[in-house]
Amino acid sequence: MANRVFLASLSLAFIIIISFPFFSNALSSCNGACRTLDNCSGQLICINGKCNDDPDVGTHICSGSGGGSGSPPSPSTNCQPSGTLTCRGKSYPKYSCSPPVTSVTKAKLTNNDFSAGGDGGGPSECDGKYHSNSVPVVALSTGWYNGGSRCGKMIKIVGSNGKSVMAKVVDECDSMRGCDEEHAGQPPCKNNIVDGSDAVWTALGLDKDLGVVDVTWSMA
Repeated sequence: MANRVFLASLSLAFIIIISFPFFSNALSSCNGACRTLDNCSGQLICINGKCNDDPDVGTHICSGSGGGSGSPPSPSTNCQPSGTLTCRGKSYPKYSCSPPVTSVTKAKLTNNDFSAGGDGGGPSECDGKYHSNSVPVVALSTGWYNGGSRCGKMIKIVGSNGKSVMAKVVDECDSMRGCDEEHAGQPPCKNNIVDGSDAVWTALGLDKDLGVVDVTWSMA
């Protein structure tokens, strides 16, 4: 009799274990149940028991995924400052996130000198090297830089005049830090910056003396 009770208990425990999702090794996708970061696939994180976009990274994997009324809104569409940094008496917002990356991501194009001694400060974050201004290279705001995941990758930049250029990501336009020697005394970047070399501006037929112009960009 005792053996039968023991076997019945084992069977019940086995059924509960294989039926309960938290104990399985399967990774949850958007809005899937989770308890820890390890329960979510890719760059998703566990928020209120469901896998969703990471607001600090600025992903939009779950945007428009049709999660239903119980799904929390994608935090990436509402990128808020992560404090401020005071530089030469002026306060600048710091951002750990950027707007969602799409096929036509709106951005502000600025100009940067990636050569040694230029206004870019130290060597590029991706490869620890300086780059000639005759080569189309860019630095992306912290959220878009995404911890270096886009290092060495090509992006397509399109100007309002219809001209486009392919450029390689070699650096981060730091949206969290600045006003020091490493950043050539520059304040933190805004969270929607594509900082391009002279070659990028030339290819787009733009005058770099304009300082800042509207562009769109996408992964090549």
